[in-house]
Amino acid sequence: MSRTLVDANEASILKRVFRPDGPTFSPEAARELLALDFDQVDKDRMRELSARARAGTLTTEEDAEAGRYELVGHLLNIIQSKARRSLNEFRKGQGDPR
Repeated sequence: MSRTLVDANEASILKRVFRPDGPTFSPEAARELLALDFDQVDKDRMRELSARARAGTLTTEEDAEAGRYELVGHLLNIIQSKARRSLNEFRKGQGDPR
């Protein structure tokens, strides 16, 4: 039995689960999802980790933490991509020129 090789990193798996290329969210849900963002505390921490990474001074724990932020950011991007597509499809169906 042959196996098909698939990209098995977390972001790729989530992309296949959420299928961002197809609209499925209601306009209300899409707008709510597009409003999601990191808190300022998290944004500040990501900037700090990024600066430490550029300086080459990240600890092993900080590198893992940065990876977790990156994963959550990918998930947020995937969900918001699907939300934008859902809104665009809804607008087209309603005759909205946007």
